[in-house]
Amino acid sequence: MKVLIVGSGGREHAIAWKIAQSSRVDKIYCAPGNAGIEEYAECVGIGAMEFEKLAAFAKENEIGLTVIGMDDPLVGGIVDVFEREGLRVFGPRANAAILEGSKAFSKDLMKKYNIPTADYQNFDDPQKALDYLETAKFPIVLKADGLALGKGVLICSTLEEAKAGVKSIMQDKKFGESGNRMVIEEFMTGREVSVLSFVDGKTIRTMTSAQDHKRAGDGDTGLNTGGMGTFSPSPFYTEEIDAYCRKYIFQPTVDAMAAEGREFKGIIFFGLMLTEDGPKVLEYNARFGDPETQVVLPRMKSDIVDIFEACIDGTLDRTELLFEDNAAVCVVLASDGYPVKYEKGLKIRGLENFSGKDGYYVFHAGTKKTDGDIVTNGGRVLGVTAVGEDLKSARANAYKAVDWVDFDNKYYRHDIGKAIDEAN
Repeated sequence: MKVLIVGSGGREHAIAWKIAQSSRVDKIYCAPGNAGIEEYAECVGIGAMEFEKLAAFAKENEIGLTVIGMDDPLVGGIVDVFEREGLRVFGPRANAAILEGSKAFSKDLMKKYNIPTADYQNFDDPQKALDYLETAKFPIVLKADGLALGKGVLICSTLEEAKAGVKSIMQDKKFGESGNRMVIEEFMTGREVSVLSFVDGKTIRTMTSAQDHKRAGDGDTGLNTGGMGTFSPSPFYTEEIDAYCRKYIFQPTVDAMAAEGREFKGIIFFGLMLTEDGPKVLEYNARFGDPETQVVLPRMKSDIVDIFEACIDGTLDRTELLFEDNAAVCVVLASDGYPVKYEKGLKIRGLENFSGKDGYYVFHAGTKKTDGDIVTNGGRVLGVTAVGEDLKSARANAYKAVDWVDFDNKYYRHDIGKAIDEAN
């Protein structure tokens, strides 16, 4: 089988690495890909939002399965385009990807179907949002309704901060059209946990848990980023919490989407907050998380192509999803200055140090080839991942491997997985 992956980041590199292990696959393409993905796939110069070109490429090259890694094309309707052309594609249609594409939609869905989440209000009018804030309890959370690269969430401690946030999101359009609507919700406290899941429209199979680190600086300081590192499993996600989530969050979400005529096939990423009142949904994503994928897939024992196809065919209930009894940690190596301003085009040294080292991986997030060299080409450059028999050893291995690779403005957090120590 030939497989096409759509995307260009660390998530897509991890997906390509996992697909390459399938005995059913003899050729992988990736559009547009990056310098690291080239190890497993032939990169194709077609953008992720060029749906018609991608579909034409899939037909011409007799692609048996296309996997959509990114949120923008899913929300934009790439799956609908591929299905109209009779192509097999993994991911939700546009009417289901709205689960991530509109925070207002997802909040209303949870309210309607009694899925635990924070109290909230939706606003189309900035003045009404400002009026509401006058009587609100602080801290409070402002969310741009649409996609914003994981950065459209503001936590405001005071009324002044919140008013400035409304101006930034709805009037100054810091996140573009995503800020035409806004969700204002109560601030929740507790541990954050991510649970990725495969869904075939009716059946859900959850993957192992993970925990992301969004803030740019050590100690969860600085600006929100796309993710500076992650670990799996979360020691705080107990069997009791899992049972609760399955009963009150996971299956009810799948059933709610089906009841709304929005059958969901693909990945639902559940961003959870473990509050004193029990687990609640922070957010949904309609695709693999980044960098969560970089720690979840190295722990997966199952053939991922079998799982993709079961989701498409509605046969997930007859498919086993197995994970290793181990742990993984990913430390993101970023360009200093990310997520605001940073230099590109700097030569990366030491990538060969990962060759042949079992249990150590370097997933490329923002790289490209220039004159035979691999250079930086983004804010997040590499994801250094290592596995271990437990979280403590996986963390030690990941930070050891961080020293194997270098570039001139290399920046990373030193406390990824520090919560592991608190759990023991």
